[in-house]
Amino acid sequence: MNAYQNCYWMSADGLKLHYRDYPGDAAKPPILCFPGLTRNARDYDALATRLAGAWRVLAVDFRGRGRSEYAKDPMSYVPQTYVADVQALLAEQGIDRFVAIGTSLGGIVTMLLAAAGANIAAALINDVGPEIDPAGLARIRGYVGKGGSCPTWMHAARSVWDSNADVYPDWQIEDWLAMAKRLYRLTSSGRIVPDYDLKIAEPFRAPGNEAPPDLWAALAHLRDVPTLLVRGERSDVLAASVAERMAAALDRAELVTLPGIGHAPTLGEEGLRQPIDRLLNQVA
Repeated sequence: MNAYQNCYWMSADGLKLHYRDYPGDAAKPPILCFPGLTRNARDYDALATRLAGAWRVLAVDFRGRGRSEYAKDPMSYVPQTYVADVQALLAEQGIDRFVAIGTSLGGIVTMLLAAAGANIAAALINDVGPEIDPAGLARIRGYVGKGGSCPTWMHAARSVWDSNADVYPDWQIEDWLAMAKRLYRLTSSGRIVPDYDLKIAEPFRAPGNEAPPDLWAALAHLRDVPTLLVRGERSDVLAASVAERMAAALDRAELVTLPGIGHAPTLGEEGLRQPIDRLLNQVA
């Protein structure tokens, strides 16, 4: 039996969007989890399952990912639209205060939500910042939106391994298989394909579509908010110097760098368990 319910809400432009709802203490602000560019709510299952009960956790599928509908207009696949989609979810659920956990793109959405006036009780920003390293941006642009399929889950695991071996150098085949099942889906024809709309690449590859120049100003809205900044030591997206500047710009930030890991930490690493608990313990 699942520890969550599959739930849906509607975007302003009429898309049916999905989130997993893990039940928990209704007296506390819920935790909202936002995934990376090509990722989905499944990325957060281990963390959400650990926190559920003590916390209500909502793990979101952004439009065009997982169980959320694909957009008719691919140019809506931009952070500002994801922010509006989340705001619609908050309004529908009557959530006026929440904990935000965002990985990569999800971290950008977290910063933009803060700038838009969201009442964020605490934030975890995973391996992303107001400035994105050009090497990481080029790497992501090189793979996002590429098609292809795999005949078996083991083939999918090998494909993930081939493209992420430098990110998780200590992983074993069972780790790669689990990651493949988070990243891919089985089609009705029996093929295994990436679980996102390949058209999300269209705005992402448009010239000049790097991190918006005002993200430092957006981050400043979290100055007084308990914030956990997570960085993979081998990250090619978040430079160590940028992570340190982020920590210095916030009054209540803790920076944790995970050795031997690239972009992005899964948030299931043992070295993050206590920092995440410390963050949540600051939520009144």
